Amino acid sequence: MFRAILLSLFIAALLVSCTTVPAALENNYAVIPLPQSLVPQPGQFVIDEATTVFSEGNDEEIEAVVQQLITTLNTETGLSLKQVLSESNNQIVFQQDASIEAPEGYQLLITPQQIRVQAATPQGMFYAVQSLRQLLSHDVQSGSTWFFPGVVIKDEPRFSYRGMHLDVARHFFPVETVKQLIDQLAYHKMNTFHWHLTDDQGWRIEIKKYPKLTEVGAFRNGTLIGHYNDQPQQFDGQRYGGFYTQEDIKEVIRYAAERFVQIIPEIELPGHAQAAIAAYPELACTEGPFEVWQKWGVSENVFCPTEATFTFLEDVLAEVAALFPGKYIHIGGDECPKSAWEESAFCQQLMKEQGLKDEHELQSYFIRRIEAYLNGKGKQIIGWDEILEGGLAPNATIMSWRGIEGGIEAAKADHDVIMTPTSHCYLDYYQSDHPDEPLAIGGLTPLEKVYHYNPIPEALPASQHHFILGAQANVWTEYITTQEQLEYMIFPRLCALAEVVWSGEDREFEDFVVRLTTHLKRLEAMGIKPANHLYEIKAKLATQEGQVIVNLSTLAQDAQLYYTVDGSAPGPESPVYTKPLVVDSTAIIKAQNYLEGQAIGRGWQQEVRFHLATGGTITLANAPHAKYSSGGLQALINGINGSDERYGDEEWLGFSGADFLATVDLGAEKEVSEVTFRFFKGEGQWIYLPAKVVVSAAVNGTTFVEIGSLAQLTGTSKVLSPVISFPTITTRFLKIEAKNFGTIPQGQQGAGNPSWLFVDEIRVQ
Repeated sequence: MFRAILLSLFIAALLVSCTTVPAALENNYAVIPLPQSLVPQPGQFVIDEATTVFSEGNDEEIEAVVQQLITTLNTETGLSLKQVLSESNNQIVFQQDASIEAPEGYQLLITPQQIRVQAATPQGMFYAVQSLRQLLSHDVQSGSTWFFPGVVIKDEPRFSYRGMHLDVARHFFPVETVKQLIDQLAYHKMNTFHWHLTDDQGWRIEIKKYPKLTEVGAFRNGTLIGHYNDQPQQFDGQRYGGFYTQEDIKEVIRYAAERFVQIIPEIELPGHAQAAIAAYPELACTEGPFEVWQKWGVSENVFCPTEATFTFLEDVLAEVAALFPGKYIHIGGDECPKSAWEESAFCQQLMKEQGLKDEHELQSYFIRRIEAYLNGKGKQIIGWDEILEGGLAPNATIMSWRGIEGGIEAAKADHDVIMTPTSHCYLDYYQSDHPDEPLAIGGLTPLEKVYHYNPIPEALPASQHHFILGAQANVWTEYITTQEQLEYMIFPRLCALAEVVWSGEDREFEDFVVRLTTHLKRLEAMGIKPANHLYEIKAKLATQEGQVIVNLSTLAQDAQLYYTVDGSAPGPESPVYTKPLVVDSTAIIKAQNYLEGQAIGRGWQQEVRFHLATGGTITLANAPHAKYSSGGLQALINGINGSDERYGDEEWLGFSGADFLATVDLGAEKEVSEVTFRFFKGEGQWIYLPAKVVVSAAVNGTTFVEIGSLAQLTGTSKVLSPVISFPTITTRFLKIEAKNFGTIPQGQQGAGNPSWLFVDEIRVQ
């Protein structure tokens, strides 16, 4: 809708303009995030050596913004724009306007004679400049003309909190990389950088009172090779680490402040503490020995709630509070195993003395003490949603990551909330199900899923919407080892989230894709290496009357899509995809996009292997979890295998704590002698093989008789394909039962929680 309105306005503008407009102008309104109001105007403002810059008033912060713009324009255009002391034409004018009520709001008016930037605050001026930077265009036909298209923009953010998190504990990134990320946050009008500085695998901030935190805690003696779920686990044996001095921290804070980005440090407690405990073993409830952890996941070694521990943490947080000028300090509070506390005589006695009924309340006691200390320092705490367990600290802000439920609960209790659910905001998850994607922790969060996120939960009453401060992207770095890979995982998904938290709800993904096509070129010109999946081929597959229907699509619409069904490589001589493909027998389908005669984007292929259940129907007694059900029930019998490496695609169905109970109707009586399954194994991500699998058959669909079973499934690969064979029978109905493993045992990741069961294709032969 927006694009159609924009184009109609643009055409109207051309009709009343006597100025020749470069052909590229239609792409020159590619502003991300989308302004609240953008109305194209006739003509364009051309900048040249005679163009000057004028700023009303003498506000130092606004003057700094003006100088940033001049430096940027001179660098990009090769011109030498200068600031002058009086207003005139052929000029960029900065005007402070107190009538603009939103503190981060701005107005931008571009005519052929002048550019006028208006805002009430330096922040508003800064964000106007970011839009101006994105509107700067180059007439490639003339080879020298730089211009801004005519436009009126009135803009302000939807949410006050717009953030990105970076974990530097698992893999360390130097100051220059952090600065470059802050540049990009500011460019996309994000205003918060959440710096995850400590964890089991490394302590990254200098604390002068406790030098061993960096002498010992900042370095580990090896790092896990491959994925956590790979068995047996292997390590590289290489010493790895690094940390930021307090001078480094001050430099980054200063740099961020100049770009109106607040920094929130995270010091993990009471869990994710093994690096600190390795440096100071007396902080643990057990005797050790301890080392900085070499593998991922969650260590059982947590801070013991002794007075010595609280003294240590207060000393640490005193230095942190003195360094970071913002009002927030993040204290973690997530994934704190309770086994050490359960076995500690000290903890059990402390619980009795404090009247705490369980270890969850002990964690709340821990968090409340830290909050009281930081409140006394003039700081507010933020914690992950686990700090809701056992009672919420009085003034805490919640980051809702395990879903939206924690955010809803906290908002209903009148607490501020930052939404960052794994389902939409974790940029360390896969962004494509293509087999060539670099190794990631798991999950699948494509660009369009991020874009369609709404931080305001539907279940939250309107009277409590104001407690939702905004949303944040999270980037955990277990599997992100280089700056290039970091950029690949962040961009362009961060662009999508930036639009979610800045722009209004009246925005459309199709229009975003059009603007993003131009925007990606800007990022590349800046030296950023984004992931470009705009030409990646997406497939929706469904069964219908014994056939498989294949719908292909791409996000970008300017390429030609060719396909084959015989396994050969598609090219311009192949059939053009114009409508869904109908497959009624085993086939290998391939497809490739072409733009201007050249292949663009990665090719796609899928093998469809028909079997006796393909085209039949399947029903489930227990529904899959909503997060892992997008392929629908037919994904279980459509002749298509899901990924062998990840469980987040549309072929895998996930069940949390529930058994898999399915009935398959083959459509007619058929001779059956074998059923093959596909189960995912990823114990580090709480995914376990079923405890038992049973196949039963019934001719009439009501009286089932067991015909085969398997128990104690084992294997080291991520995907197991057990087979149940039996003497040939004639039947129409099969019942499949896969019993959930149950509660995750102690000593394993997620101990005490229900395990997941993931099921893919059920092949009947």
